[in-house]
Amino acid sequence: MEQGSSGLRRLFREVAKFGAVGGAGVLVNLGVFNLVRQATDLQVVRASVIATVVAIVFNYVGFRYFTYRDRDKSRRTREMSLFLLFSVIGLVIENGVLYTATYGFGWDSSLQSNIFKFLGIGIATLFRFWSYRSWVFRALPVREEPVAGGGSTVAGERPRQRVP
Repeated sequence: MEQGSSGLRRLFREVAKFGAVGGAGVLVNLGVFNLVRQATDLQVVRASVIATVVAIVFNYVGFRYFTYRDRDKSRRTREMSLFLLFSVIGLVIENGVLYTATYGFGWDSSLQSNIFKFLGIGIATLFRFWSYRSWVFRALPVREEPVAGGGSTVAGERPRQRVP
């Protein structure tokens, strides 16, 4: 039971850190989106793609150096390639929702664009969380340390008591 609750605590901390970086990334994404829409004549989805790319760069730095700083860093090229692949898929999901609302239903007021941009970010975030933790920022293998009495334990955990 103790190992299960420890794993649940680690998952909760990971989700909280992912949410903190992701929340800041959402603010960057929406801020850049609205800035580009107000300062240029770009179409809504193009402005959104620019904002998403800026947020992807912001999020990579946050995930690598905050959320997943304890994860394997030995294959950085592979990590960045997979991050970009899954980020592009998330970009398509996020902007697909906005594209459908804007060009499929004609919902293109500033408020509607922000609502559907936010909805797209939410849906894409579920995909990104799963893909980043499963494929991009891989956990380091668990080290076993010798314990007095001939057994072994996972690093950082208390050894189990033997029952006679």
